[in-house]
Amino acid sequence: MTQNRNRSIPTPFPEQPFKAFAATCAERVEQCLERLLPSSSVLPKRLHEAMRYATLNGGKRVRPLLVYATGIAAGGNMEMLDRPACAVELIHGYSLVHDDLPAMDDDDLRRGRPTCHRAFDEATAILVGDALQSLAFELLSDAGFTIDPDRRIEMVRILANASGSRGMAGGQALDIDAVGQTLTLPELENMHIHKTGALIRASVRLGALCAGTEGDRQQALDHYAKALGLAFQVQDDILDVTAETEVLGKTRGKDLAANKPTYTSLLGLNGAREKAKELLDEALGALSGFGDEADQLRNLARYVVERNH
Repeated sequence: MTQNRNRSIPTPFPEQPFKAFAATCAERVEQCLERLLPSSSVLPKRLHEAMRYATLNGGKRVRPLLVYATGIAAGGNMEMLDRPACAVELIHGYSLVHDDLPAMDDDDLRRGRPTCHRAFDEATAILVGDALQSLAFELLSDAGFTIDPDRRIEMVRILANASGSRGMAGGQALDIDAVGQTLTLPELENMHIHKTGALIRASVRLGALCAGTEGDRQQALDHYAKALGLAFQVQDDILDVTAETEVLGKTRGKDLAANKPTYTSLLGLNGAREKAKELLDEALGALSGFGDEADQLRNLARYVVERNH
């Protein structure tokens, strides 16, 4: 794999149109990840090649974008936000590799390419997930991350909590237990607050903490993130019904085929769309105390609900 570690890293500007801002952030985190991931020429070569395959393959990069957009809204700079942006994407990447395994969702396609265990093998994919998770915490804890040590420790705690049994992993366990069950709306929301929402909330919290935001503004950003995390999952459920596999980049209708409870199965397609709109309004309302500096967070919330993949 060709690795160019000398390209200049682009800096997004808050006043950019959202598509340009998002593209610049995605390019920035891609270049940072390329630099921070172990080279595929370093032993163990196959593991490092698979880590890069699973991570440097595009994707929406919503979680790093949240870190950058929140940090900008809170007055931070891009350089201080690079490591937390990469850390949340590494955790997300590890979760996707493990979710796709035969013991979990048993999927063959991710972001339009063979899943990691299909491109390599199951044992390698398990190790890829383990190694990506470890690297995420290394990025936040080592001396190369030059912010206040107390804030670094708090960021490690936030990301660990969002990743573990009280966050993403716990949400996945609830998801497994829910197969074939009929959940109430509060039960479904609780599952997704953990499975999808925890890492989205952590992304916003890391961006805010990195920039030194406290008090009412921090609480408002967390309210925004909670609503956004649920909106993201509602739209995912809608797209699982309405979008084609080629557009999604993953197999359409997997949740329905697996008999998993979703917002569309509980509320119907129109009801799910109305729920997404309500959550968008809630997220935007949470930012009412912010000015133009939070416009990219507002744009991101609209994108999450309006996206087609």
